[in-house]
Amino acid sequence: MDDKSLMESLLITVKGASGIYYHGMVESSTANVRNTFDNALSKTLQMQNDIFCRMRDKGWYQTQPVDQKQITQTAQKFAQMQ
Repeated sequence: MDDKSLMESLLITVKGASGIYYHGMVESSTANVRNTFDNALSKTLQMQNDIFCRMRDKGWYQTQPVDQKQITQTAQKFAQMQ
């Protein structure tokens, strides 16, 4: 397995773990359990960001620029929902 494939696999795994920790946090019945999941989620999201940044820097994860008009429209849409 080459480095790019390994990083892609790792990113998918970390994203999956983030979802599990998020649901654990939302469904927890005590503050202690919720805080434990919250801490794990925060660490996992930081790990996901680190992996993404390394992949982006190597050209392995391409993103598309978003038009400022689109950002403004989306922000307005969600502001109206509140």
